Amino acid sequence: MGLNICIINGHPDTSEGRFVTALADAYAEGAFDGEHQVSRIDVAHLDFGYLDSADAFATAPDDILCAAREKIAAADHVVLLYPLWLGSLPAKLKGFLEQVGRGGFFLDTAGDSSKWPAQKMKGKSARLIVTMGMPGFAYKLIFGAHSLKAIEQGIFRMSGFRPVRHTILGAVEAAGEKGRLAMLERVRTLGQKGI
Repeated sequence: MGLNICIINGHPDTSEGRFVTALADAYAEGAFDGEHQVSRIDVAHLDFGYLDSADAFATAPDDILCAAREKIAAADHVVLLYPLWLGSLPAKLKGFLEQVGRGGFFLDTAGDSSKWPAQKMKGKSARLIVTMGMPGFAYKLIFGAHSLKAIEQGIFRMSGFRPVRHTILGAVEAAGEKGRLAMLERVRTLGQKGI
């Protein structure tokens, strides 16, 4: 029996031809080949506002995001794909993660504030796939992969996902068609293995 995999396409642009969307498609194709169940969230197609207070974060989100939360809650493995913009997540993806995390979805913060919040995503694994124009080694060595580490630690590991793996796909534009096809095949293989 395969895994229940939730793929989150974090590219905020609904235009055709986005490479992150092609990668999400490739992961899904591989997962289907590996006989995994797949659900998908395309952040670009969701309409939601941004949070502006701690009170708003403490409450549950609107119905449009409840379906996304249900897909994540049902998953054994979550795959988040996004492009690196200005060294970090696109704003809409960050807003999505904040909205989904509302009302104690990732962490149970109710009760004794002197204790570590209960991790509500235990038993799930995750993979983050990030694309960028700069070479991947530059992002890791010069910039320390800071934004990727922040998401891995500050959202996924903190809420109980284990293991949390990542794939950095650098120099996407410079890679040419052959290089991008190799990246798609690499991600398709990850999907087939469910990792």
